Amino acid sequence: MKGGVTEEHMYLAYSHQFEDCIFPLHTSISLFLLSYCDRKLFKVFLVPSSDDTDDQLFGKAQPDDLEVHFISRCQLPLVVQSCCLPAIVEENGKFCRAGLSVVLRHIIQKTYEIDPSKKLVLELLGFKKTCLKACAEVSQWTRLCEISIPQAVESLLNASPDQCQAIPPEVLLLEKKLGEPVRVHNDDKIRRQKLQQQKAGNKTAVPALAKRATKNLSPEEIKDQEPANLELRVAFSKLVVQEIPATTNREPSHIRKTKTSDLPPLEHVFAEGLYFTLADVVLLPCIHQFLVFSKKHNKNLLDLPLISSWYHRVQEVPGVKSAAVKCNMQFLQFPDLLSFPDEQLRDFDTIPDDLEEEHEDNQFIGGPRPTMTKLMESGIEAKFSPHPCPRWTLDWNSLPAAVTPGEGKMSSDRALRKQQQLNNLVSMVTKLSKPGDVIVDFCSGGGHVGIVLAHMLPSCQVVLIENKELSLVRAKDRSDELGLHNIWFIQANLDYFKGTFNIGVALHACGVATDMVIEHCIEAHAAFVICPCCYGFIQNTVKFTFPRSHRFKEVLSYKEHMILCRFADQTAVQLPPERRLIGKHCMGLVDLDRAWAAEGGNYSVQVMSMEPESCSPKNNMVVGVPI
Repeated sequence: MKGGVTEEHMYLAYSHQFEDCIFPLHTSISLFLLSYCDRKLFKVFLVPSSDDTDDQLFGKAQPDDLEVHFISRCQLPLVVQSCCLPAIVEENGKFCRAGLSVVLRHIIQKTYEIDPSKKLVLELLGFKKTCLKACAEVSQWTRLCEISIPQAVESLLNASPDQCQAIPPEVLLLEKKLGEPVRVHNDDKIRRQKLQQQKAGNKTAVPALAKRATKNLSPEEIKDQEPANLELRVAFSKLVVQEIPATTNREPSHIRKTKTSDLPPLEHVFAEGLYFTLADVVLLPCIHQFLVFSKKHNKNLLDLPLISSWYHRVQEVPGVKSAAVKCNMQFLQFPDLLSFPDEQLRDFDTIPDDLEEEHEDNQFIGGPRPTMTKLMESGIEAKFSPHPCPRWTLDWNSLPAAVTPGEGKMSSDRALRKQQQLNNLVSMVTKLSKPGDVIVDFCSGGGHVGIVLAHMLPSCQVVLIENKELSLVRAKDRSDELGLHNIWFIQANLDYFKGTFNIGVALHACGVATDMVIEHCIEAHAAFVICPCCYGFIQNTVKFTFPRSHRFKEVLSYKEHMILCRFADQTAVQLPPERRLIGKHCMGLVDLDRAWAAEGGNYSVQVMSMEPESCSPKNNMVVGVPI
C-alpha cells in the first residue's frame, strides 16, 4: 500500500441487496463511511450469509470504484471466524477488530493517520474522541445506534405489509432524543450567547428545528445568513473550519448574572447535539431506508419532524452527498417526505420500557447492616472456600522482561501486587487447562494475564479480548517482543466474540463486565476464573437484572442489593479496619449471588480469596467448572 502502510483486510457480511441498500445494514453503514473517508485503505471482502446467496446481485448496489472480493465463512482467518462481522484484521492474522463501532472508529483513525489533513474526518469521533466508544452492553446510546435501530429497520423492511403499520419504537426513541436539550462541552457559554441573542430580539423565540425542516441550507448559506439560529451557526462553523465569531464586547451584566438553570436550552442540530459525528454516519443509512420504505407505503412522517429535519440537514454536511452518490443512495427531499395527510404527533408512551434509559433512584440511603441481617435471617451468609494452592507462585526472576507486569511502567510495589494477583489466576487456569485448550482473557487490558498464560502454556491458544485499542496494542507489542505464536488479539465488545473456548479468565472485570464474562462462559460451557471489581458500578442493564440468583431475589429488592454493591467497594486500605471488613463481607455476598446464579446453569462454583489478601482490595476470586 502507498507510503508503506500495512494493508488491512475488511470483512463484511452480505445477505442480500434491495434497490440502493446492501444488507445487513451494518455493511451499508461501513461502506458509506469508507466512501466518506477513503475506501482504498482496506481490501474489502464480502462474506455471504449462506451458500445460496446470489453474489451477482451485489453489483447493482456496489459503490463506485470499489473492488470487493467474495469469500466464504470457512475461508476466513480463524480469528475472524470467532467474531461477528464487520471485522478488520491485520495482515498477519493475529490482531482483529470486530463490531460496528470498533470497525468504524478504526476506519476514521486510519484515515487521519495516513492523511493528517483530513481533520474533519477525525472530528467524527467527537469531544475527547469518545463517540460510540462506550460498549453497547452498558451504553444505551451506543446500543440504540449500533444495534437497536439497524435491527428495527431491517425487521421493518423484511416484514409483510400487514405487520408494518406502526413506526418502530426504536425510531420513536430517536425522535424523542432529538427533542431533548443538548449538553456539550462549554455549553454554558453558548447558552448565554443564545440568551443574549433572544434578549436582543434576534429571532426572539428561536424556532424549533423541526419547524424549519423544509429549509435546505448549505454551510456557506448558513454562515452568510444573519440573523441565524445559534445552534446552526455553532454546528456549521465547525464543518467549514471556521471559528464562531467572537464577541468583542463583554456580555451584559444581566446575562452574566443569569443562573445556569434559567438559561435557554440548546437544540439538536445533529444526533449527538451540535456537531456532526460518527453517530450521524451510523444512523443515516438506517433512517434513509426507513424513510424510503415509509414513502413507498404512504406512511405519515409528520409525527417525526425532528428526524425529518435531521435527515435533510445531514445531507448538507460537506462530503455526505458525494459519499451517498458513490454508494448509489438517492436522498429523498422534503416534498416527498411531508406530502401525507396531517396526523396528531406521535405519543412517546408507545416506546417500550426496555428501550428507555434507566432512571432508577440511585441514591441508596442507609448502611448495609439491615440488608446483611435480612439475609442472615434467611440463612444466607458469605462463604469463602479455601484456596487450593495458596503458596503457588511463578518464578518471576527467570521469566523474560516482557512477561512481567512491571516492565518499568508501574512502581515496584504495584508490580509486586500485580504479580501476586497473576499467581492466583495462573495457578487456577494451569490446574484446569489441558493441551489444545482455548483460553480467553476477557477485558484483558494490557495483557498481563493473557501474555503470562500464552508464555506458560504454549500448547494452548490464548485469545485477548479488550475494547480499548491502546491497551491491546501495548499487549501485542509485548507479545511480538516475546515471539509468541499461540496468541490472538481481538478489539471488540464481549458480545461480538462468538468463538468456542474452554476456559474464560478475567482480572478485575469492572461492574457488570464480570456478569457478562460469566454468561459467555456458561453459553460456551467453559470453566471460568474471574476476579471481580468495581462492585459499585453494578446496576440493572438491558441484559442483566439484580439480584442474579433465585434465592437472593426471594429475599432482597433491587435497591437492597445495590446497597450491598455500594458497600462492597469500601475495601480501600486507607479505610478503618472495621469498615473494610464490612466491605469484604458485602463483596462475598454479591459474589455468592453470582455463584448461585451460575450453579443454576449446571456449574460448580467457589468463591475464594486471593493469596495474600493484601495483593488487592478487590481480592475475591470466583472459580466455576461445568458439571
